[in-house]
Amino acid sequence: MKTPVLVSWSGGKDSALALYRILHDPNWHVVGLLCTISQPYDRITMHGVRRVLLEQQVAAMNVAPMIPIFLPRDASNEVYEAAWAKALRPFIARGVRHVAFGDIFLEDIRAYREQQLAKLDMTPVFPIWTGSRRRSDSLALLDEFWNAGFRTRIVCLDARHLGPEWAGRELTPEAMQELPEAVDPCGEHGEFHTFVFDGPLFRHPVRHRLGRRVTRRGFHFRDLIPLP
Repeated sequence: MKTPVLVSWSGGKDSALALYRILHDPNWHVVGLLCTISQPYDRITMHGVRRVLLEQQVAAMNVAPMIPIFLPRDASNEVYEAAWAKALRPFIARGVRHVAFGDIFLEDIRAYREQQLAKLDMTPVFPIWTGSRRRSDSLALLDEFWNAGFRTRIVCLDARHLGPEWAGRELTPEAMQELPEAVDPCGEHGEFHTFVFDGPLFRHPVRHRLGRRVTRRGFHFRDLIPLP
């Protein structure tokens, strides 16, 4: 019997690859995609992608229902954790005990997830975890992502690491050649975030066009506008 699992879904490349691996593992059955939404902006937290595009993305994959977790502006850790707990409790009541995350090597983030889920008698799963900070290992994950046929676009980036010209750019092997050596290829330190719009999980691409570029609180964002 397959074990039910929820997947933490940001709409980006790491959660997409984690979901891809989970779906190819016969031991798991995905029952929902947990998506954190900034309620005042109606956009994916941190990434800044419109919720309507996230909904179109999840619909195009048709893997599992989206479970939105709405957060107020500048939510504290306590508010964040309470919102997650509220979203998870109905699944706990149904016997779901696992949540998968797209973390790669940050030990403090992994420990935080383990501690928070333990309070709910749940266990995190890390399908793409390498535990390695070697650039070659991060590139290997990206190669797997590209070779599978995924496509993704940079939507948010830390202005301390990358210039605004990267906002909205598709992350390709060619673009990776231009990425500064100090930036992790997967952006695991938060250097950049992405939106996946096509790939092997999609029945059709998520159609969009590039909107305006803005800079807020030290981050460059590129708006993505849905197309019919």
